[in-house]
Amino acid sequence: MARKRSEQLTDGEQGIMEILWERGESSVKDIAGALAAEKPVAYTTVQTMCKILAEKGHADFRKEGRAFIYRARMSRTEARQSALKNLLNRFFGSSPELLAQHLMRETDIELKDLEALQKKIDETD
Repeated sequence: MARKRSEQLTDGEQGIMEILWERGESSVKDIAGALAAEKPVAYTTVQTMCKILAEKGHADFRKEGRAFIYRARMSRTEARQSALKNLLNRFFGSSPELLAQHLMRETDIELKDLEALQKKIDETD
């Protein structure tokens, strides 16, 4: 049985989206070139991943001659919100409080950072 396609970004898709967020629009060739600067990647792999991003609704494309030009359909902020919501639902029972407690226990957050965070929270109320 085929695995259900996740709406969340995979690591490879995230890499492509980072390029699209930075550049606005890019051809598959340009995306492959940018990704290859970090590690080798096949053009056809990038082409397939871009198609999947479009199917998931994360990117749009247009044809320019023989090239497909992709652009992000969702912002980096929207992607973060979606990923955080997924994380909260999957691991913390939809509880931001549990996530915050976990972060305080498991990271080396300084008291001054917590105070600055509390100040930002107070300002939004």
